[in-house]
Amino acid sequence: MTAPHIEDLLRTLAPQVLGALVRRYGGFEDCEDAVQEAVLAASVQWPAEGLPDHPRGWLTTVASRRLIDQMRSDRARRERESANAAELPPAEVPGTDDTLVLLFLCCHPTLTAASQTALTLRAVGGLTTAEIARAFLVPEATMAARISRAKQRVRAAGSTFALPAGEELDARLQVVLHVLYLIFNEGYTASSGSALHRADLAREAIRLTRTVHAQLPDDGEVTGLLALMLLTHARRGARTTASGDLVPLEEQDRTLWDRALIDEGTDLVKASLAGPALGPYQLQAAIAATHADAATAGETDWRQVHALYLILELIAPNPMVTLNRAIALSEAEGPRAGLALLATLDGDERIAGHHRLLSARAHLLEKTGDFSEAYACYRRAAKGTASLAEQRYLETRAVRVARLAPEAPPGRQP
Repeated sequence: MTAPHIEDLLRTLAPQVLGALVRRYGGFEDCEDAVQEAVLAASVQWPAEGLPDHPRGWLTTVASRRLIDQMRSDRARRERESANAAELPPAEVPGTDDTLVLLFLCCHPTLTAASQTALTLRAVGGLTTAEIARAFLVPEATMAARISRAKQRVRAAGSTFALPAGEELDARLQVVLHVLYLIFNEGYTASSGSALHRADLAREAIRLTRTVHAQLPDDGEVTGLLALMLLTHARRGARTTASGDLVPLEEQDRTLWDRALIDEGTDLVKASLAGPALGPYQLQAAIAATHADAATAGETDWRQVHALYLILELIAPNPMVTLNRAIALSEAEGPRAGLALLATLDGDERIAGHHRLLSARAHLLEKTGDFSEAYACYRRAAKGTASLAEQRYLETRAVRVARLAPEAPPGRQP
């Protein structure tokens, strides 16, 4: 087995082993350190000596021994744990996968969304602190402190390692799905930096969501979120030029879309919509499936897209949903209808002045022929985003509409 395959296997097995140790010994932080040591040992030994017959059992045994050694050597601070550890043999390989329970623990409601995301990527995703810090463009020391504080807050909350029940389960599951959605979105469209997307982060979100779906296959929203990720990720090959410049949806070469992911995602959408309830991830997945169903941008059923956004806006009101509905409305009824809807967002402090609102308005103004106002909005939008790829795209659009304007805007030659 090659080193990349071993790395993939370790990322899959690490949360399972961590779940087994936390269930047996408690002490999330100490267990997580022990598992990371076992993973490091495996990454060195397995490529040289070959894969063991039972990789998960190997990791569980090594991690348990590291943890017991730590408990024994820490008598001054943790006398009770070390005394118990002296009588404990290495943990047996569990027959169940506790990854879902671990996800619930990492997404504890006492943590902020940023801390939930970082802890999930560290403990369940198997990413190093340095990798997570690079993904979110913060210093490694800052990310290490964030993860450490998150572990301390989970410990202070006195959480038990078990799935919640009843209404609490539903509420906590929504937090888990939201964190996975945030991870995927950061991977699909990076909020800052030179690259438009980080495919490794998007793939990790998909892998984790597959894990949740495997354990909750009948949950419509879990199925919907996985479908949404697959259908969206399927476009990755067409979203940028060879030089890394952004290509908008209507201009993408759809032959570059991943048909296998589209087929899988479409099947999941159908399965998710067959249930008794309808949630925001299912609706977003249905919208993505409608786009995927069109061979060309011109064949998109925009009235259906608009109808789905209208339902989404009713059950999960959000200014970004209204923005997207305005774009769909403009395609179905004309750009002025879309601009009128966008105007309703100007007083919403959550999105007023946001670069996505400005760029959407610029796009619709361009369609009406108001090139001077479109230019101004494109320029403001470019200044409002930290993504260099988005900046280049918006600046390019600004230059293009400047050339179409009857008079070039001040300071810019068409």
